[in-house]
Amino acid sequence: MKTWKKYLLDAFVIAGIVFGVQLWQARGLPEGPAPALSGTLLDGHPADLAATVAAAGGKPVLIAFWATWCGVCKAEAGNLDHLADDVPMLAVAMQSGEDGEVRRYLSQREHRWPTINDADGTLAARWKVVGVPTHFIVDGRGNVRFRVVGYATEWGLRARLWWLRTFS
Repeated sequence: MKTWKKYLLDAFVIAGIVFGVQLWQARGLPEGPAPALSGTLLDGHPADLAATVAAAGGKPVLIAFWATWCGVCKAEAGNLDHLADDVPMLAVAMQSGEDGEVRRYLSQREHRWPTINDADGTLAARWKVVGVPTHFIVDGRGNVRFRVVGYATEWGLRARLWWLRTFS
């Protein structure tokens, strides 16, 4: 087999494996109408997904479940920092301690994500999140359109957001 054909076949096999793993990891996560998501942000302001979707004016909203104890979450935190500057977003700190602990964690690392502390895992359970990081992209009508479990690149999330803005 010619070298370029072998490389192309290898690339398709690897892409198929990655795609299959992503599908397997996202099994059981919500699709269609997004579950309720509301609470108090760590800055004391109320947060509600429906209100965030409405305020986004039809733009998709990124929901990011993460934890202070999660190594993968720490590795991708910079990606979320870049997105938080220009993408409507709600972050949920899953089982990461009391509000003060999570607030300190975010402050020390200079993360600016609007964050709800889900100390007991109630919101995660409602969204059927069993591992972090887990990301959801909700369209302007409040429907879950993309689900990503594990490390998510900034550009991978941006591509999904662009897709919804362009083709929804």
